[in-house]
Amino acid sequence: MNYEAHCRWMRQAITLANTAGVAKEVPVGAVVVDAQGNLVGAAENRRERDQDPTGHAEILALRQAAQTLGRWQLQDCTLYVTLEPCPMCSGAIIQARIGLVVYGADDPKTGAVRTVLNLPDSAASFHRLKVLGGILEADCRQQLQTWFVQHRQGSASQGSVGQSSASQESANHPSQTAHSGIRTPRTAPRSPAKQAENPQSQNQD
Repeated sequence: MNYEAHCRWMRQAITLANTAGVAKEVPVGAVVVDAQGNLVGAAENRRERDQDPTGHAEILALRQAAQTLGRWQLQDCTLYVTLEPCPMCSGAIIQARIGLVVYGADDPKTGAVRTVLNLPDSAASFHRLKVLGGILEADCRQQLQTWFVQHRQGSASQGSVGQSSASQESANHPSQTAHSGIRTPRTAPRSPAKQAENPQSQNQD
């Protein structure tokens, strides 16, 4: 496929990732396309909704593609995913004999096809996987970063509401807090390394 075709399929994966983000899932989407250019599998992260530790977009898209084609060997197919696959997904991709993986953004925390590990080219792999990274990379990265910023702001807001409620309760019942003997733990300041951590590097895990 040419560059325009890669971008077209990646945009579909980005749309799926957006669906995941709206559902409070880490926004990662994946599609599988066969040799004739037909869409045979599509999915977004569903780990939280399904309470499934394997519910990553790549796993679900591979499963759907295998069911659509009636075979588990997908050597003539291309997998598009917005974020570099993790070790679990990379292992599944190898098992499926996928012909080509095209991904958007690198994952500096758990990327397992190029950034942190190169599982496909390791001694543990019996399948030599072709990999193309960086397709619509800026869009994929921005989508992840924006989601994590919003997610953290939402968590901080909930924490502030909880603290306000606790403060009001203390004001209404001062004797309970004064004599309870329970000390409120202090939140440790984040280290510089944590503060500099890329939101994208949170990955799906």
